[in-house]
Amino acid sequence: MTVQTTRRPSPPDRDGGRGIQRTAPRPLAPALPATKGRKDPLWAKMTIVFGAVLMMAGGAGIAGTNWLVKSATSNVTKGNLLGGNEKRKVDGGGDLKGPIDILLMGVDARKRWAVDDLRADTIIVLHIPASHDQAYLVSIPRDTAMKAPAFSPSRYPGGTAKATEVFFHGAQNGGGWTGGAQLLAQTIKENTGMTFDGAAIIDFNGFKSVIDALDGVKMCVDQRVKSHHMKLVDGKPMYLAEARKAGGTKQEIWHEKGCREMEGWEALDFARQRYGLKHGDYDRQRHQQQLIKAMAKKAASSGILTNPVKVNSLIKAAGKAFVLDTGNVPVADFIFGLKGVAANDMVLLRTNNGTFAGDGNGYETIKPKSMEMYEAVRRDKLSEFILANPDVVANEK
Repeated sequence: MTVQTTRRPSPPDRDGGRGIQRTAPRPLAPALPATKGRKDPLWAKMTIVFGAVLMMAGGAGIAGTNWLVKSATSNVTKGNLLGGNEKRKVDGGGDLKGPIDILLMGVDARKRWAVDDLRADTIIVLHIPASHDQAYLVSIPRDTAMKAPAFSPSRYPGGTAKATEVFFHGAQNGGGWTGGAQLLAQTIKENTGMTFDGAAIIDFNGFKSVIDALDGVKMCVDQRVKSHHMKLVDGKPMYLAEARKAGGTKQEIWHEKGCREMEGWEALDFARQRYGLKHGDYDRQRHQQQLIKAMAKKAASSGILTNPVKVNSLIKAAGKAFVLDTGNVPVADFIFGLKGVAANDMVLLRTNNGTFAGDGNGYETIKPKSMEMYEAVRRDKLSEFILANPDVVANEK
């Protein structure tokens, strides 16, 4: 049964951070001064929205390319998210001739939460090899113990923290979303060796409008799980804090096993769950990887890219869901140079064999094989690593 959604609250307008420039009329993230000298090519928006495959699937068949580029760049929210931790030219950075690595950080922004009270609940590395014929999604567990360096913009002295908390520490004392992203990028670099060509902060609340612009996505629920974030109030989904204040008939939301088309709110709510799942956050990581892939497949198979009206609607929705760091990559190169990658070529990879590897203190440690996988990303040897270790490929159902 189709359930109508309530309007999502906007995140806070204030932010003491720096480096974000917003051109969309209703910003999700904090509005900050523009970063000089940074370009905003279309590849970043389309890459992040659909895991670097949406516009590749359309390739040269995209209708009205010049209009599309102008529309996308006018809606994009820009920020210096890497903060000097960009991939070096010797490692293939600076152009699209080599491997491409993009850091995706998912946050759950709510109106009642301060902008510096956010954690990166989802951390995914999008890797495209130099052959530009494949796309991989590699997760970094949120509870991974990492040694974070000192970070002066937020006055963080450095120390050991969970990966999800590193973003929080970087956002404190005026660091804002950009500070959180910069510290996380630097920390990942120092702990895994991976560096990035671009980055994005994804507000998962904003994903709803993107999915709805696609008329829903197909998701497969592998475990029956109750929502710990939402309830139905008179048949309408509401966050728990809103539901508690509302009158009317209240009902638990259960995600039942099976494959089906989901509206934006349902797909997002399912992908957010970790309590009640067999492997907790690892199952959530896999479900969020599935969601990104499902969005890419839907866009590539439904004529979105050849319909200017649908593309425009999609770009406007995406512009409210992401903050992007695009580096200095020309637009045309990405639009036409990566058309060999298709949605079906996106491979989902799991860390630590998909199970929690705790140290007894609530922190998670990365097993040697997973560290080898991160090194394979850095060296652009991921396909060889997968051939030798096929068990790292996640089961999508």
